[in-house]
Amino acid sequence: MKQLKNQQGFTLVEIAIVLVIIGLLLGGVLKGQELIENSKVKKAASDLNGVTAAYNAYIDRYRKLPGDDGPTATLTARGTSWASVTGGSNTGVIDSTAAQTFTGGGENDNFWQHLKAAGFINGNPADTLAAALIRNPFGGLMGFTNANTMTTAPATWNGYKVCLGQVPGKLATTLDNQLDDGVPNTGSLRATQGNAGQNTVPGVAAATYSEDQQYTICRSL
Repeated sequence: MKQLKNQQGFTLVEIAIVLVIIGLLLGGVLKGQELIENSKVKKAASDLNGVTAAYNAYIDRYRKLPGDDGPTATLTARGTSWASVTGGSNTGVIDSTAAQTFTGGGENDNFWQHLKAAGFINGNPADTLAAALIRNPFGGLMGFTNANTMTTAPATWNGYKVCLGQVPGKLATTLDNQLDDGVPNTGSLRATQGNAGQNTVPGVAAATYSEDQQYTICRSL
């Protein structure tokens, strides 16, 4: 009888306490993950708004377009922070094709160099090509283009755009709802379905968002 008594298992109360503790731990983990995701969306929205503000502030200060501003000698004469900056073509258009969005080609890297040198955004003005671009909160890059992509025929979507690569579908939906109309192929923010782990070139806009996919999201300046 003494041996049987020593082999007794957990009581129902003890099991209930353990289950409650496990439930609280799981709830805390899930809530923490949700908070992290929400903070990424808020940071992305802040970054997009910040680039728009920097773009307009640059035009107000220099009466030129960041990226297109030039020649190089004019820029380097502005001060130390401009010493390694490359000037643009000074044609009144910032050249950056869809394919150059995340490579820094054309005047794409110039765009970021000029905003950094002017002190409107953080970063090293000497960085070139893809290194000049900014890392976004989702782990992808923030690029620039003026390509007329992400359209639904026969409409066009002209103008300059700032793009975020590698945005998870669930967070892309949240960001679109926060900044625009929540629809990936209309409005001032549009999305191209991308490949996981890649900064996909912006192309035809998706008809709907899928939480199982990643997207390149572009917003007009």
